[in-house]
Amino acid sequence: MLSAVGTAGIAGLTGKGGATRGSLARGDEPGAGSDEPAIVPDGVERIGRTFEYHLELGLHHGAQLSVWEDGELVADLADGVDGPDGDEVTDDSRFLLFSCTKPYAAACLHVLADHGEIGFDDRVVDYWPEYAESGSPKAETTIRHVLSHQAGIPAVDVDETPELWDDPREIDCAVEEADLAFEPGETAQYHVFSFGWIIAGLVRRIDGRRIDRFAREEVFEPLGMDRTHIGLPEDEPDDVATLVGFEPFDRVGEPEPIVGYTTEEAAAEFNREDVQRSVVPGATGVGTAGDLARFYACYVNGGELEGTRLLETETVDEAAAPQAEVGPEGGVGTAQRYGLGFQLGGTVPDRHGVPDPAATYGHAGLGSSISWADPEDGLAFAYVTNGIRDAYEHDVRMATMGETARAESR
Repeated sequence: MLSAVGTAGIAGLTGKGGATRGSLARGDEPGAGSDEPAIVPDGVERIGRTFEYHLELGLHHGAQLSVWEDGELVADLADGVDGPDGDEVTDDSRFLLFSCTKPYAAACLHVLADHGEIGFDDRVVDYWPEYAESGSPKAETTIRHVLSHQAGIPAVDVDETPELWDDPREIDCAVEEADLAFEPGETAQYHVFSFGWIIAGLVRRIDGRRIDRFAREEVFEPLGMDRTHIGLPEDEPDDVATLVGFEPFDRVGEPEPIVGYTTEEAAAEFNREDVQRSVVPGATGVGTAGDLARFYACYVNGGELEGTRLLETETVDEAAAPQAEVGPEGGVGTAQRYGLGFQLGGTVPDRHGVPDPAATYGHAGLGSSISWADPEDGLAFAYVTNGIRDAYEHDVRMATMGETARAESR
């Protein structure tokens, strides 16, 4: 238990400018005001030191880390700057979340299922008739297939046209016209953008609200996630941390692009304000690590957090249960296990920690971020940065930070 280590504060674990931001727990640091050595070998202080070490190495310019254990916040850190020449990162600084957005989109369908408005084995065409021609293999696509990357349309034409990303009609047409790459349920392949496009179309047809509004009113606001949105709202300032694509370290072989992007291309495209303001349910979530960890704290606590019940425990259990497993051919470079909107642990290597329990579920964000729930240790974890790195470097950074948190909780 992290709390068993003691109530250590972050005094002494300062940012590069000497300012203290964030906390590791309530109380005073051991040795504050005395001659006690500053080195603390274990517990929550090690989490903070790993967090600061990544900044000192220059893996990113700024970052936030938030960890919950057994329904209590035990670490909430922010340091660095929000761009190469930016302002100091605080707990309220917002970052682009990339595919860490996908579980937020999935949660909208979890809520609808929890309310009895849909079933996970319902067909998409039952709510969206234009999705597929009647009697075709595509018409047999279920909501379960969509949530577990088994829908058979891992890419659609609009994916490469950011100028159309905030036009639901264009997106719907692209989804409806997409041909199957494989029959639904036959296998799984990562649906980079189409995962979110299909969910958004379903939510709008079932509920009537656009997915960004539905997520805000039915997921974010109930959980107190007031700095998080799917797409930056038009009436809010463009204060999202600036992304930087880092060159890979020298090593054997050439780096692979991350889901079709080089680090520099991803940074350039997703730093655009029009892209950040687009409602892309698979990629343009903006928010904080604190909000992201709150989301997972709710799930790992059986769908309830601080007196607010978002989902019944049965719905959470089904969402986190394995649905499909594929090798590197599944589109993200490593083996993947999928739940209903989540990437699952249990593969090696793994971003959730090496090794990690198979019951872990969460999602990574393109070359920059990671978020997960570990029901075996009662942990909810979110680590967001503004540094996009090659997939291997990103995996090592995320696994190191995640495994530190997991190890220190035992």
